[in-house]
Amino acid sequence: MSVATDTDIISVPGLGQGPGVTGMLIALMVFAVMLGLTLRRPHPAYVASLAISLSTALGHLVGVWTAVLIGTGGLVTATAVAGDLVRGGPSVALIVAAAIAAWSGIALRRTRSARPRWRWERDEEE
Repeated sequence: MSVATDTDIISVPGLGQGPGVTGMLIALMVFAVMLGLTLRRPHPAYVASLAISLSTALGHLVGVWTAVLIGTGGLVTATAVAGDLVRGGPSVALIVAAAIAAWSGIALRRTRSARPRWRWERDEEE
């Protein structure tokens, strides 16, 4: 998003990369847990990808907000950074990416796909 809009994603000076990294790690953990719980069902629904993607984006915002709050000690600064993520587009990009990944994971589970095999690896009944 920063390349497309030619702006910094987090434009508060002096924060560094910590809040972004923290937010993405938390988003990744939320995505993995939510998708894992969804895939445990025998026939998971595709609608769950919406909840997974929204939870992932919310986890990202909470992670960034918490990291900025710890780093600066300012509640207003942390809220402004989280608001900029929502207004600027990175949260939307994260929602779309998480929805595609979750839908793909659910599709793989529902189709019971396996690794590809060559013809000679298949069991042939003779």
